[in-house]
Amino acid sequence: MQSRRSTIDEVILMIELYVDGASAGNPGKSGIGIFLKGEGHHVLLDEKIEPTDNHSAEFQALIRGLEEALKRTTGIVSARSDSQIVVQSIERQFVKNPLYKKYLADILKLADEFDYFFIKWIPTAENRAADALAKKAIQKQT
Repeated sequence: MQSRRSTIDEVILMIELYVDGASAGNPGKSGIGIFLKGEGHHVLLDEKIEPTDNHSAEFQALIRGLEEALKRTTGIVSARSDSQIVVQSIERQFVKNPLYKKYLADILKLADEFDYFFIKWIPTAENRAADALAKKAIQKQT
């Protein structure tokens, strides 16, 4: 997904953003994990969110991750998630379930703030850092 273009004089920074959401129930205690790296940044965040389902947690993780990325660059963000519903919803700019429509709208609005925004589905094994952080956020609640 492409958004606004930089002027030639701007420095374009690239951030790799790994996100994961987790829920211990449906709904249940929930948390998000964010691993952001690139251009001198190395950020690990684990945060508690309101009890929700796993898909909602995944969407919320991406929203929060994009907010953190926006604090560091308006250049290039390459996001990675192991949630197929999140990645497909963004690629298609459509989500069927009405519960997730607000999340998608928020994500698309945030993504538009970057010069370039990409999202890629990755297997859980490649998203270990964000996964561990999301689980840590849930464990802190027990």
